[in-house]
Amino acid sequence: MPQTNAQRSRRRKPNPVGTAHPAALLLLLVTLTAATFYMGTRFAAPVSKVAMFSASLAMPQGTAETIREELTAEETTEPATQAPAEVSAAPAEETAAQTVLTDTPEDILAMMASAEAASVNATKKGAIIEKQYGAGNATDTWENITVRNTTASHSVDIAASVAKSASLSIENIAEPLVLIFHTHTTECYELLDRNWYATDYITRIDDPARNMVRVGDAICEQLEAAGIGVIHDTEIHDAKYTGAYDRSRESIEAIMAEYPSIQVVIDVHRDAIQQQDGTRIKPVATIDGKKSAQIMIIAGCEDGKVTNFPTWEQNLTFALQLQQTAETKYPGLMRPILFSARKYNMDITPCSVLLEMGSDSNTLEEAVYAGRLIGTALAELLLRYAP
Repeated sequence: MPQTNAQRSRRRKPNPVGTAHPAALLLLLVTLTAATFYMGTRFAAPVSKVAMFSASLAMPQGTAETIREELTAEETTEPATQAPAEVSAAPAEETAAQTVLTDTPEDILAMMASAEAASVNATKKGAIIEKQYGAGNATDTWENITVRNTTASHSVDIAASVAKSASLSIENIAEPLVLIFHTHTTECYELLDRNWYATDYITRIDDPARNMVRVGDAICEQLEAAGIGVIHDTEIHDAKYTGAYDRSRESIEAIMAEYPSIQVVIDVHRDAIQQQDGTRIKPVATIDGKKSAQIMIIAGCEDGKVTNFPTWEQNLTFALQLQQTAETKYPGLMRPILFSARKYNMDITPCSVLLEMGSDSNTLEEAVYAGRLIGTALAELLLRYAP
């Protein structure tokens, strides 16, 4: 079901504080005075808080946010500069600032326990093999960057490309800068870490707690924790598989028209790797003692039948810099970049990439962990370009 605009934009960072309208301030003062006079000093503080919230409804957005921050600061021991919790359509979960990256979210643990109990009746269909991709699967390498070039007419000078400046011009890191979306929203994962898959395993599901939306959420949390403005479009574009890229492009263009500050556009998928005998491949790496799904960046280009992609070289620079940042922070996390004659809506901005977060044989736990890791790497890269 298509999401509302509020759901689609739920991860937007608040706008900078605005200037209050004089009438709104007068309303606030009158309300506070009346509340204190009639309710007495014993109840003045709590009544004033309610009155402040009500008065803020008539104020510009920035002023209303300031009042909410002041109320939060009074009621908690957190610093006054910390943003208050926002009402979200997403499932309740720990914030990135409160979560150790290696922690498994409690709801995923519950799903795993339920799946474990149900697995006693499962019938094995085929094998799952773990594999860590690296330089041996690349056509080009430089330092810790690996690329698999499948184009017909382009060579890759990794050192020269990564040394260029990415096409980013950031004035306010807190304004919506990144758009996370999913062309194939319903792609999902295993729940149990085992060396086989069952006959009843499904590879697509509408539940945002289990599909690509959940992995997108993990990326967004890390960007938000770094103070970076991000929009997460959770709309299902693949209810009908054919035409999914056309529908996701419509969403991208509508969101970017609403938030013109967006410069980085990332389509988050997962791969599916299966051999002829039915054996499935699970790309995996161990990062800080915990299994993570490996991540593959797809960077497209003009080549052959792929045309009208004038910024592909700029996209490649951004992809290489993200690969380098992630591999430096978390060696082994990244599969070689797939540099290929594809477009996949990456012509929207010069900093657009497609991420393959593991495969359908990875677990949801591994994919969410990978989302946290690439989210921290992306944040580090973007902060280098911040004023």
